[in-house]
Amino acid sequence: MLPFENIKRTIIEKIPAETSPKFGKPPEQRTIPELLDGGIVNVDKPDGPTSHEVSAHVQKILHVKKSGHSGTLDPGVTGVLPVALGRSTKIVQMLLPAGKEYIAVMHIHEDVEESKLREVIKNFVGKITQLPPVRSAIKRQLRERTIYHADILEIEGRDILMKVGCEAGTYIRKLCHDIGQQLGTGAHMAELRRTKAGPFDETTLATLHDLIDAYWFWKNEGKENYLRKLVQPMENATLHLPKIWVLDTTVDSMAHGATLHIPGISKFESGIQINDMVAVMTLKGELVCYGKSQATSEELKTKEKGIAVETLRVFIDPGVYPKVERMK
Repeated sequence: MLPFENIKRTIIEKIPAETSPKFGKPPEQRTIPELLDGGIVNVDKPDGPTSHEVSAHVQKILHVKKSGHSGTLDPGVTGVLPVALGRSTKIVQMLLPAGKEYIAVMHIHEDVEESKLREVIKNFVGKITQLPPVRSAIKRQLRERTIYHADILEIEGRDILMKVGCEAGTYIRKLCHDIGQQLGTGAHMAELRRTKAGPFDETTLATLHDLIDAYWFWKNEGKENYLRKLVQPMENATLHLPKIWVLDTTVDSMAHGATLHIPGISKFESGIQINDMVAVMTLKGELVCYGKSQATSEELKTKEKGIAVETLRVFIDPGVYPKVERMK
C-alpha cells in the first residue's frame, strides 16, 4: 500500500452546520458540460504515444479546450495516467507527491539464487539515492527517493515480475539497473506498467476508445451514463489528502484567495499536521482549494482563533456562494 492508504482518519465536528440548497452543487449532480470543464479521466495509457500525446488525444476526443496529465510515462510504458480537463488541470499538482505503484518485469543477465535475489531487492526498500537515466526530462544529479515496497510476484528463469510502490520521481528503469549492479549480474527493465497514481488505480481506467464511444453516445443519443462513468469529478484527485470542511459563509472569501481561519471551519479530519497539504471542501463536497495546514487537528479542535490553512490553489469560482451579507 502507498503511505496515504495506511492512514485511517476520523471526522471531527467543530461547528454543527447545514449547507443551503440555494448555493453550489454536490459533485455527483454536475452536468456533463460541467464535468468536461472540471473533471478527470483515468486513462489507460497505451504502448506507443507519449503522455503529452495521450492528453492531447483526450482533449480532442472530448472537445475540451485544455487538458493536462499527472506524472509522465515513457512512450513504451502503459497504465494509469490521470488526465485533468478544463479548469481542473491545475489539480494534477496535488497528485505528484501522492506516490506511485508499478508492475515491472526485470530481466537479470545471469542466473542467481532466489534467496540472494530477494535479499538484494529487500535492501532497496526505504530511502535510496538515484541518478536519473541519460534520457530523462530532468537534470542528471543524485536524488533521494523512497521505495515504499518492492515485492516479487513471480520468477520465471531470469525474468522477475515485481510490484513496486515508490515516491513520485523514482525511475523504475534505473532501479532495475541498480538491483542488477548489486546482484553482480547486471539487469534491465523489460516491461513496465503503472497501476496506481495517488488515489487513481486500475479499477477506474478508461481507454481512448472507451472515451470515443462514450462521447458519441452522449452527443448523438443523449445517453450520459457511459461518460459519467469515465469522467470523474475533480474532487476524486483529493482522496489521498486530509480534508477540512468550511461553512457556507466562508466559501466566497476563499474563492477570492483568502486564508482560512479557524472560525470558518465546520469539521475536519484527524491526523492533520503542520504544513500538511490539505483539501478544503464545502459541506456539499465541492473542492474549494488546497493549501498548507497551519494548525494540527488537535489545535483545530481546541482553538477558536488563528490561521488554519494557507491557500495555495483555488478551484471554486467567486459568486458560487454569495458574500456573507447576501446570505442573511
